[in-house]
Amino acid sequence: MTRRRTGRTQAWAELLRVSALFSVPGDALAGAAAAGVRPGRGTLCAIGASLCLYEAGMALNDWADRAEDAAERPHRPLPSGRIAPSTALAASAALTAAGLALASRAGRPPLAVATALAATVWAYDLGLKHTPAGPGTMATARALDLLLGATASTSRNVGPHRRAVHALPSAVLLGAHTYAVTAVSRHETQGGSTRTPLAALAVTLAVAGAASGEALGTRPDTTTVASPSGPPAPAPAPHPTLPSSRPLPSAWPLPSRRLRPSRLPASSGRPNPSRGLGPLLALAYARTPATLLLHAALNPSAALTERAVGGGIRATIPLQAALAARAGAPGTALALLGLVPAARALARKVSPT
Repeated sequence: MTRRRTGRTQAWAELLRVSALFSVPGDALAGAAAAGVRPGRGTLCAIGASLCLYEAGMALNDWADRAEDAAERPHRPLPSGRIAPSTALAASAALTAAGLALASRAGRPPLAVATALAATVWAYDLGLKHTPAGPGTMATARALDLLLGATASTSRNVGPHRRAVHALPSAVLLGAHTYAVTAVSRHETQGGSTRTPLAALAVTLAVAGAASGEALGTRPDTTTVASPSGPPAPAPAPHPTLPSSRPLPSAWPLPSRRLRPSRLPASSGRPNPSRGLGPLLALAYARTPATLLLHAALNPSAALTERAVGGGIRATIPLQAALAARAGAPGTALALLGLVPAARALARKVSPT
């Protein structure tokens, strides 16, 4: 009985690609940082929604590809018979509903973004995956996930749309990275492509260069907050960052106020604690998939291509950290970087691809 239960748990872990889950929370946290606010209840709702929608996409992907996997990957949970196709489809529908329900807890704008994200995921898995629009669709899904975090984190503030729009550059960079990884993944079962890994390597270096700079727009002011009239008032205390990758209880004590973003001119002389951290994290991001992509280009075998795809998925975490540092949130960036060892350790047991 214990062995059967362990085997079923392993089958679901493979179906849902649980080792890739560590790349999901950073979307919402990077979105909140890019919007110029600290993580709050809305951010936690966005993280929960993102996790559900991501896993819904994983289950739906295997359901849609069950015939192809039977020929190319017979060891996968569905073609091997360890999980019934109808069960995988039902799990995908239930996870999608749960994700939308969690997004609705953060307000109507986050629900609208989550609905668009869910529609993009289902469209990709059910029809667009094997078309030229596939990589662009997956890139759109990742970008929407970051915008979900930005929208959910600002939905209770004044002018949420104006604040959330500051997350667009970060969403574009995350989407570009996702586009490159998805393009390479289209060759992971058969290999044979040299040009695609080289193009992905060029995109990775370009994204790293853009992520190493300071974000345009706004970032939290760590000194004073301008008052409508009279002298400047003291700024609120620095916000706490999420301490670890462990799930947070629903009663997690969160502050009721969020920092107001304040435009800081380049000549203000105020130190930016993320100025040196951003380039280091961007370098860590580029280093993760660069060698694997180069190997896949020089020897375009299926095995090396699959390794390059796995490296690209793991590189999402340091990229999210670099984007948070770029937006002036070093605490969030370092917290995200702490997820990398756990993701690497779990990837040795369950493949993220």
